[in-house]
Amino acid sequence: MKNHDKLSRSGIYRSRNGFIFGVCRGLAEHFDFSILWARVIAIVFLFVTGFWPAIGIYLVIALLMKPAPVIPIKTEAEQEFYNSYSNSRHLATQRIKKRYENLERRIRRMEHIVTAREFDWEDRLSE
Repeated sequence: MKNHDKLSRSGIYRSRNGFIFGVCRGLAEHFDFSILWARVIAIVFLFVTGFWPAIGIYLVIALLMKPAPVIPIKTEAEQEFYNSYSNSRHLATQRIKKRYENLERRIRRMEHIVTAREFDWEDRLSE
């Protein structure tokens, strides 16, 4: 398997380098077999079931599969965030906004302490 760790294999993703929606490549990468065989199976399925049922099933699978992350996932926290983002972008943006607001509040408290008249710079710098 090429440059994929266990965390990226924890879900089935559509490949961003695929031919049509990346379904065959995503399945091949997840199950660790050749993309050629995935496409051959898809074409055989197309001829066996008929044109429209196979296309319909392929499109449904493409809609159900999440796109592969642009940056490889390295930690469980990144995996959790990516899953939350791909399931609900609104909730993920709310999470980021809340984290940013918490950081901003902490920075303001630090600025308030450092800029207060009682803060003794001479003692702090000489330590």
